[in-house]
Amino acid sequence: MKLGYPCINRSVGCTANSTFRLASYSDELLAEKVSGNIKCLKRILGYNAENGFYFFRISSDIVPFASHPVCTFDWENHFKSEFREIGRFIREHHMRISMHPDQFILLNSLKEKVVRRSIAELEYHCRVLDLMKLGQEAKIQIHAGGVYGDKEKAVERFVRGYKKLSLPLRKRLVIENDDRLYSVNDCLEISRKAGIPVLFDSFHHECLNGGESRREGLEKAMSTWKKKDGVIMTDYSSQQSGHRTGTHARSISTGHFRQYLKETGGLDFDIMLEIKDKEKSAKKALKVLKNLDRV
Repeated sequence: MKLGYPCINRSVGCTANSTFRLASYSDELLAEKVSGNIKCLKRILGYNAENGFYFFRISSDIVPFASHPVCTFDWENHFKSEFREIGRFIREHHMRISMHPDQFILLNSLKEKVVRRSIAELEYHCRVLDLMKLGQEAKIQIHAGGVYGDKEKAVERFVRGYKKLSLPLRKRLVIENDDRLYSVNDCLEISRKAGIPVLFDSFHHECLNGGESRREGLEKAMSTWKKKDGVIMTDYSSQQSGHRTGTHARSISTGHFRQYLKETGGLDFDIMLEIKDKEKSAKKALKVLKNLDRV
């Protein structure tokens, strides 16, 4: 099993998701920000390799405004060698990479303009992973989107939107169950119609399910992954005490994590820790994995 955390490392002293205001856009400023983000990403990946974290989610802001019409800078060619270098490091260290665009990505929106923008943003994410020459196991995860008063029609719109995507992007895209609208079973329905793998979010499954245990939910999601997709990717978190249902924990509960691992014993999956203190909790989680001989 590979364990990791998303986007930000609070120990290396830099950020790989530095951006700027749209009103301040210039090609020069964009190049400056991307250069800094790439340098920091290299530091984060180096840190991860040293500490045994072989799963990492790259920030969507690695190239700010890349899918926006204002972006006229040929960042792909300008930073081609840097992205290739990062990709080599990832492959040499047998790391797993993912990306997760923001919640405004809505393939099933009622507004065609929103769908077009969503597709443009997703295609940008795909180009980043392609530039690194990463295989199909490097995934881009999204939520199903809204319900808009009719889930059946919303599902059909998602499927239509998915079929508009380029083949390279469809090979990378996975859909994640959420905590309010789309359960694992809902995502399985979309998967049957579109052929998209289902990423299992254990915390969301605790919030919204059809009565299945976490193991049962995970096994259902696993059935949608093919060998070429790699081992199933999963997200893990737990409830922050005293906050609204669905609020991610600030720090990992090792007891809750250990119980989840015991419940899913014998299953092979990679774990993205969606815990707010990032690598600090990842170190604790890695100890639990090692004690259970799961890594």
